[in-house]
Parts: sequence; structure tokens; C-alpha cells
Amino acid sequence: MPVPTYDRFIEPILRYLYTHADGASAREVHDAAAAALGLTDDEMAEVLPSGVQRVYKNRAGWAHDRLKRASYSESPRRGYRRLTEAGRAFAEANPSPLTDELVQKVATEHDDVLLKCGPKPISAEAAVVAPTLTASPDDRLEAAVAELRATTSAELLEVLGQVSPKYFETIVLDVLHRIGYGTSRSDLQRVGGSGDGGIDGVISLDRLGLEKVYVQAKRWQNSVGRPDVQGFYGALAGQRAAKGVFITTSTFTPQALEFAKSVEKVVLVDGAKLTELMIDYEVGVTLRPIRVPKLDTGYFDE
Repeated sequence: MPVPTYDRFIEPILRYLYTHADGASAREVHDAAAAALGLTDDEMAEVLPSGVQRVYKNRAGWAHDRLKRASYSESPRRGYRRLTEAGRAFAEANPSPLTDELVQKVATEHDDVLLKCGPKPISAEAAVVAPTLTASPDDRLEAAVAELRATTSAELLEVLGQVSPKYFETIVLDVLHRIGYGTSRSDLQRVGGSGDGGIDGVISLDRLGLEKVYVQAKRWQNSVGRPDVQGFYGALAGQRAAKGVFITTSTFTPQALEFAKSVEKVVLVDGAKLTELMIDYEVGVTLRPIRVPKLDTGYFDE
């Protein structure tokens, strides 16, 4: 028998987490769901065509994604799962087994809901619209890739919200180096700390360090306001710097964006843009190659 589709993993994950009020690791949740569905060792060993992940783990992951979008589950820390109060109430109000209609509601009704990072939702991608039955395979593929990007962006924001401020500064410098700043990684130095004057990193654009870009990296949940950006601008003036990049995991207020445009020397990067860059430049992300066949009509020209 093939490994069940991801929607069949929703109920076993829900029930397992309900019996573990403090939550459980993703591995425990995935294996418990596989056991509840009666998967054999051979079925659990089956891998995706890309070879990068086991099928049952992939489908269990998407099932938990749907529970999160329905606000029934959460990830309090990396690699951990726990039901929310709404999830516990849902489990209590709907004894096992869930009806097929209810499973499909959880699986599909909330697939356009943006996941959250902290108390406020942060949009990393526009909501993904599910393709219709008449959509072409290319359209369905594009929609699937867009959904994968949106989900990965939300996961990145969750992880970034859990790392230490010091390590977040290192991640930001890694991203800027991948983009092309600095001739080598050693040209990007983390300088954040007490008394840093609002500067968390310095990038030397040339080997002699004659031209520098100053960086501020803030792992925040609340929006960054104009006073914070003005403070960074003042720190740049203190360094006699001509360029600065302010990066945050949250968003910037309209007033902050307006101020940055007025001074021209400060570039603002919010959480949505940061995760987009991390995906595009493969920082903390692995891009899977997809081999899509297409007929080469030129080959058959006689």
C-alpha cells in the first residue's frame, strides 16, 4: 500500500499532541502518526523522488502545517510541536474518528492563511491560491513552488525568532556575503555588543577597507519605527559612513520607510525580504532540483 496522503496524517498528529500537553519533538510526532496509520518498515523507508526526505515525514510535516494554519498547533521552539488551546478544544469537541469532511476542512480551508512569527503575522509571501481542477500542470507546478516558498519563509521567520541576537547578526552577514558584499567572508565583521553605537556589523567593500557598509540587525517582533531608523542614521554619521543596511525580522512603519527614502543612504530590509534573500541565496535553505521533462522538438527535425 502507498503511504497515505498528508490529510490522513492530520488526525493521528492531533490525537498524539493532545495526549502530550507539553508538546513533543517533530520526530516523535512523525513516528507516532506513522504507527497510528500502521505503516510498515518498507513504507516508512520510502523516499521522495528527489531523495532528500522520507515520504511519511514529508506528509506528516504538511499535516502539521495545516494544523498550524488552522491555529490548532504551534512550534514553540525549533523542531517542536504543541497544540494550542484552540487545538485542544477542537480535539475535545470532535471525538475520534474525525469525519472525512472535517479532515478535508482542516486540510484545505486554511491553506491560504499566513503562518505567524510571534504575536503578529508577518507576510513573507502573498497568500497562495490553490489551482483549480482545470489548471495546467505548469500552473499547478508554479502554485506548488509558490506554496513551498511561502511555507519555508514562515518557517525561517520562526527559526530566526528563536536564535540568539548574536547569532542573528552572523546570519545577516552571511546573507549579505552571499548576495555579493565583500570580496571574502572575512570582510564582513560582527561588531555588535554593548556600546556598539547602533552598529552590529561592518562590511569592507574592498581589500583595503577604504569603502565600508555598516549594518544593524534586529531580531524583533514589533515593527521598527522612525526613531530606530533615525538612531541608526545618526550612528552612520558618527562613523562618517556613506552606506548602511538596517535588517529586521519584523516590519518597518510607514514613517520609518519615509525617513529612509528621504536620506537615501539607508536601505531597509524587513522579515519578508530577508527570508526571500535567504531562499534565493540558499542561506539556511536547500533548494531541491526538479527535473521536469519537456519534449525537444528540435531533436526530431530531419
